Amino acid sequence: MRKPIIAGNWKMFKTVKEALAFAEEVKGKAEVDGVESVICAPFTNLPALVEAFKGTTIKVGAQNLHWADNGAYTGEISGEMLKELGVDYVIIGHSERREYFAETDETVNKKIKAAFKYGVTPIVCVGEKLEEREAGRTKDVCKTQTEAAFAGLDKELAAQTVIAYEPIWAIGTGKSSTSEDANEVIAYIRELIKGLYGTETAEAIRIQYGGSVKPANVKEYMGMSDIDGALVGGASLEPASYIQLVEGAR
Repeated sequence: MRKPIIAGNWKMFKTVKEALAFAEEVKGKAEVDGVESVICAPFTNLPALVEAFKGTTIKVGAQNLHWADNGAYTGEISGEMLKELGVDYVIIGHSERREYFAETDETVNKKIKAAFKYGVTPIVCVGEKLEEREAGRTKDVCKTQTEAAFAGLDKELAAQTVIAYEPIWAIGTGKSSTSEDANEVIAYIRELIKGLYGTETAEAIRIQYGGSVKPANVKEYMGMSDIDGALVGGASLEPASYIQLVEGAR
């Protein structure tokens, strides 16, 4: 039985003061049996959130990392740095990183391996652009991105990875893939994992949906056979909304 995971992606929002206020609001409320709660915050907020969530079941995630252990990479953060902070998760390959910061399938793969090296679980994003969807290339894009992301990763680590299927045209637009369409693509991604690693790994790996998920529609997505949670942007920024998302994943 796969444990649903609701991961909030705060993107470039919230000061430390605002993050701590959020933490106080959600403690004890966004902790639901059978659901894993994660907040992926800007780097500046991570130490404060790790401390604030001690003694709770809420996990903290980063939004990116570099593949190198250290070096002349101004502005970057390593897996070792995240491990030292006590971070549990890191988002890798988000469409905004791919579009604005030259993230590639190759760098995604290197970052996944770097995360695991330091015991941080990657949330790996895959998904198609609108023009790719309209051209009927959704599955081709997901296949290319998924297979490249997992290249050289062993079976045990693959099973621990979280995949987030995020159709790019649905992120922050208010548009969302129907639950049936999202489930079809996620089931296809699971079949890709089965082809790479076998049935056991495919059944173990958790695959989220991301793209304008809100408290009003989260139950619909969670009712699908292959959707194991959600990677949520805007709707994760308000405490009440985030609590409802977690409750809706039960």
